[in-house]
Amino acid sequence: MSAPATGAADLLVIAKEPVAGRVKTRLTPAYTPAEAAALAGAALRDTLAAVAAARAGRRTLVLEGAPGPWLPEGFAVCAQRGGGLDERLAHAFADADAGRPLVLVGMDTPQVTAALLERACAALATHGAVFGPAADGGFWLLGLRRPDASLLRGVPMSRADTGAAVLGRLRAAGLRTAVLPVLTDVDTPADAAAVAAAAPGGEFAAAVRALGTRLGTRRGVGPGAGLGGRTVPA
Repeated sequence: MSAPATGAADLLVIAKEPVAGRVKTRLTPAYTPAEAAALAGAALRDTLAAVAAARAGRRTLVLEGAPGPWLPEGFAVCAQRGGGLDERLAHAFADADAGRPLVLVGMDTPQVTAALLERACAALATHGAVFGPAADGGFWLLGLRRPDASLLRGVPMSRADTGAAVLGRLRAAGLRTAVLPVLTDVDTPADAAAVAAAAPGGEFAAAVRALGTRLGTRRGVGPGAGLGGRTVPA
């Protein structure tokens, strides 16, 4: 675990406890609910490991459910609150606001690295916001130099234009925004295979190899996933 860095941005991970039937439901029926939960748990562990290794301030897990042995030392834990995803994200920023920049990441991009998170934190020294677009039209990371929950409330989530809507909010607020590379959220079996191939050294890739690659879904319109994107079965 990297020690908290004085003056650095705080890092938030918003996640669900990896319980069968409650996480990664769009990986089924290609994977069983238990297998989907195992993949979700591996993705969460990889994400937490990257956050733990990054030079940052306070690290907080904003969790739906209960923490388990998968949680590294050095993380504060707070419960998600609010109804829709926009409210839960807004509350996450409000609850964690300690007067320092905040960077929030989800659990659906296990390929994220400590270096990429540090790049996001560093961007807030010269930008009002930092944004990580997801391949499905959502976003995988959002950072704010001066946290403002109102920037997220009312943003339409689970749509292919969610990322564009968030960027529009940031720019309408006059925030100079740094944009990070596009990453693929793990939502479908095809996504799982692609992310495992892109980051073969992590626990998520090992879990995909152990369970086997199972394709058969494509991206498109349909229910939401990740931090605002959406997919539909083929």
